[in-house]
Amino acid sequence: MNRPAGFWVRVGAAILDGIIIGIPIAIISYLVTGNAEDSGISSTLNLLYTLLVPVVWSGYTVGKKIVGVRIAKVNGEKIGFGTMLMRTVVSGLVYLITLGIGVIVSAFMVGLRQDKRAIHDFIAGTYVTYEKPNDVSLEKKVM
Repeated sequence: MNRPAGFWVRVGAAILDGIIIGIPIAIISYLVTGNAEDSGISSTLNLLYTLLVPVVWSGYTVGKKIVGVRIAKVNGEKIGFGTMLMRTVVSGLVYLITLGIGVIVSAFMVGLRQDKRAIHDFIAGTYVTYEKPNDVSLEKKVM
C-alpha cells in the first residue's frame, strides 16, 4: 500500500461526486417521478454508480478521478463487484447498526492512521491511493 489518500482529499472527492453525479440524478428522479420526496430512483441510481463505476474504471469515481485518487485492493488484485458490495453495502449496514458512530470512528481512522484506511476499507480489503493503475502493475513486475 503506497501513497494512501488522506481525509480531506477523500471528502473533496465525495463532495464532487455529490455535485456532479448526485444532483443531476436527483433532478432526473424528480422529473421522472414528479415527486421530490420519492428518493427510490435516485437512491438506486446512486447505489449503482457507487458499486459499478469503480469496477469498470479502475477504482475511480468521477470525484476521485478529478482529485487524483482511486480505490485499490490491498492485495493488488482488481476491484470487483463483490469488493464494492462489501465496501458500500456491508459497511453501510455496520455504520447503520452503530448509529453513525462507525462513521465518526472511520473519519478518525483515515485522519490518524498511517495507512489511512477506514472501517469500510478493512471490510472490503481496500484502501484509497494516489497511485495510478499502471503504477501498481509496474510495481508487481519489478517484484
